[in-house]
Amino acid sequence: MPYVNIKVTREGGPGGTGPSADQKAQLITGVTGLLQDILGKNPATTFVVIDEVALEDWGVGGLPVQEYRKQAE
Repeated sequence: MPYVNIKVTREGGPGGTGPSADQKAQLITGVTGLLQDILGKNPATTFVVIDEVALEDWGVGGLPVQEYRKQAE
């Protein structure tokens, strides 16, 4: 019974509000298919959860992601 947790920031997507419902459905279908194809897992018992995280709650390299991106430019 696989459990996959995908975390994404609430940016991009339609209007900068994060992934659309269609994009989330594609992620769920794709991840489920990969687990079936590669590991032989049953899609009926595969759980995929998508969590959207506010951009200010995401960090990279010890910095809030917005500051990290500024320094990377």
